[in-house]
This record gives sequence, structure tokens and C-alpha cells, in this order.
Amino acid sequence: MSEKIYDLIVIGAGPGGYVAAIRAAQLGFSVAVVEKRATLGGVCLNEGCIPSKALLESSEHFSRINHELEDHGIEVSGAKLDLKKMMARKDAIVDKLTGGVAGLFKKNKIVSITGQAKLLAGGGSTRKIEVTGAEGSQQLVAKTILLATGSEAIELPHLIFNGQTVINARDALSLTEVPKRLLVVGGGVIGLELGSVWSRLGAEVTIVEMLPQIIPQADPQVAQTLQRSLKKQGLKILLQTRLDKIETTADGVQATLTTTKGEQQLLCDKVLVATGRRAYSAELGLEAVGLQTNKQGQLEVDENYQTTVSGIYAIGDLIPGPMLAHKASEEGVVFAERLAGQQSAVNYQVIPGVTYTWPEVATVGKNEAELKEENIPYKAGKFFFAASGRALCTGMSEGFVKVLADPESGRIHGIHIVGPQASELIAEATTVLSFGGSVHDLAVTCHAHPTLAEALKEAALAVNKEAIHA
Repeated sequence: MSEKIYDLIVIGAGPGGYVAAIRAAQLGFSVAVVEKRATLGGVCLNEGCIPSKALLESSEHFSRINHELEDHGIEVSGAKLDLKKMMARKDAIVDKLTGGVAGLFKKNKIVSITGQAKLLAGGGSTRKIEVTGAEGSQQLVAKTILLATGSEAIELPHLIFNGQTVINARDALSLTEVPKRLLVVGGGVIGLELGSVWSRLGAEVTIVEMLPQIIPQADPQVAQTLQRSLKKQGLKILLQTRLDKIETTADGVQATLTTTKGEQQLLCDKVLVATGRRAYSAELGLEAVGLQTNKQGQLEVDENYQTTVSGIYAIGDLIPGPMLAHKASEEGVVFAERLAGQQSAVNYQVIPGVTYTWPEVATVGKNEAELKEENIPYKAGKFFFAASGRALCTGMSEGFVKVLADPESGRIHGIHIVGPQASELIAEATTVLSFGGSVHDLAVTCHAHPTLAEALKEAALAVNKEAIHA
């Protein structure tokens, strides 16, 4: 057993774990991080957020060259896809960022250990873990343990991942050729983003979703607008549809679907299962220390992120809340600062969500469906990018900004965007909501012209029918 007693051991080096480790080290704690992967950064950097955005960007360039530049007076012929080079670019970005995290660990004197961590019983005022790696096992001791192991793709009983015909998101980010026919199970963020990538690169993509709308957590009007746009781009979307079974045939994978109109057969080459993620707690040895997960497979924590076992904490996808990298990072910072005696807090009411399709979708705060369900009075203001000078100049004018606010005080309940650069525009919206801002605050803020951000100002003005350009 190691004689050193760390102040903190973090299990998991994703956006929650590595951020918590760095902030704790900045605050003077001695920190070790245990990660089962050979590289740091977790799912986000290695097989999620970053590689998917790299491919989305590359595939969007390819699509624009083939379909949109003619409108700008630019004629291009002979554009060819080099998928191997596109994948190499994606991998280089991942390597640079994961290497950057390793550099930050070194800078902050954080000990990085590769292996599978398991909680051990006992320890008194300290906590023990066992780490099993390529060189065998070792035991480590710390005053505090933080669990930040993230989540994994949900595998359905009748759709077992085999890496060939039935694939998960990780597999879909590393295909060596464009599938002719791709069936995506799940119309959420992951399914729509990866479906968009392969559709732009030439695949015939069909998306099936059991619920009545895609991205079910989004504002209904936003989801409908996105769906219309994706259909125009060539994606086939089947709502209220269930994939019951698949059968491998000489012609490909035969999928049996149940729709509102009855049973339907669909032939494809690959099935991408993107029906959600679940907290990853396997092999952590939770039972050894008396920890139990809730019905959702997550751990309940208090305001300091401490579990029901003293000295053991959890953040990110392991605890209730949206499974988002930036939510985990915020929790990592607050966890470390609270461990140091500070009174930091995460404002869970203003965590933005983004879908990086074209057009992009970004949202913060409550949507109309939620406000109606909770009987919260509101007024809505909307501004369409079709009336935005900057959007028209870029040739990307689909979508709108919607602002929902209290009828009396003007306090903003939520802001929802579908359109160009929504992922960037949502930062201003999040800032306004974080400070309890009103439509007046947003409306009197001078926005540079011409910019996409002017749409936020106009939508805020539209709440009280004061918009200039609507």
C-alpha cells in the first residue's frame, strides 16, 4: 500500500473529473486522478463532444461546397471526399486536446494513474481504493474520493453492439467508409448530430424516434423547425416509431418497424443505436462501501456533492441532472471550492443545451411546454433570422429566436434558438438569465450591426410588441 495520503483522489478524467482535479490543485490540495483510458478527457474529448464536432464541421464544409456555394456565385466542380484524411484531422484534434489536459496535470502537479479503480471498505478517517492496471494492482489512500466516471451508451436487448452492423456513437465516429443506408435509432442530440454527419457525406439516413418530436427536451416549435430543415437536407425522420427487431440478410440488415400506421420493413447497412446514456458505475465497488444507486442508476448527493457515505463524493453523469459535459465541469469546480470551505453553487436553472445540427439548436431556461405544465404565466417574443441582415449575407437564415418572459415583470423564463451559430448566441442568453435579467435588460443592450446577436434584442423587444424589424 502506498504510504502517501492524498487530500483528494478523483476517479475519472472526463470534463467533470479533470476540471475538479485542477481546481482542487489550484486550491492547495494534493490530488491524484485515476483513469481507465490511456488518454485523459473522458468520453467528451475521446469519443463524444470533440470528435463529433470535428466531423460535423468537416461534413458541413463538404455539404456547402456541393450544395450552397453556387448561390454565392462560386462554382466548384470535382469536389471529392477523402474520408481517411477527414478522420485523421478529427483524431489530431482529439490528440491535441487530450495531450493538453495531460499538460495541465503536470503544470498543477496532479498525479495521473492509468487503471481501473475500485472502492475498498474500511479506512476510518480516510478512504482506500485499489487500482488495477497494466503493471498490476496498487492501493491508494485519500481523505476524499470523488467519483466522476461519466456515462456509457445504452445497449438495447434486441440491438447488441457488434461494431459492424449494430453500432454506437463511438463506432459511428470512426467508420472507414460512408454507409450506403444508415438507420439511426433515437431522435435526440446524438442521433441527429451523427445522422447529419453521414447524411452530408452521402449516406441515406433514416431516423426513428418513439416520441412525437425529435429532441424531446426542446421547445416544440424549435424541434418542428429543425425537423423540417433536416428533411429538406435529405434525412428521413419517422416519429412515434419503434424498431422491434433486425435480421441480417444477403442484401443488408432488415429492420422491422412499428409505426402509427402499422408494421413497416426497412433495409439498411448499419444501425446506429442512440437511445441515450446511463451512468457508468460498474466495477467501482460501490457495494463495498455501502453505496446504492437510485432507480435511474445514479447516486444521490447533498449540496456539497457528498454521497450517503462520508468522504465519497460524485458529480457529472453519475448524479441527477442533464448529462452534459459543461454541467459536469461546473460541478467539478463547485465541488473543489466547497471542499475548500467556499460557498460556491451551480445554478441548475440556467444550464444551456445545444444540438450541433444545421441549423443549430440552443436553449436555456424553461420552454413553453414546461411553462404551461407548471401554470406559469408568460408572454413570447420571436424574431426570425430571415429578417436578419447578417444571416441573409451569410446565406444561413433559417430559424428564429424565441424569448419567454413574465407578463408583469418582464423577467425572462427561457430563451430558445434554432438557427445559425445558436451554440454561440446562447452564451448571451445564459448570462442574462444568470443575473435574473428581463426583456428590458436585453432590449436596451446595444448590439453591433450587422450581427446574428441582434436577433436576441429583437426577440426581447417583440415580447411587448416593440420590435423594430419584425
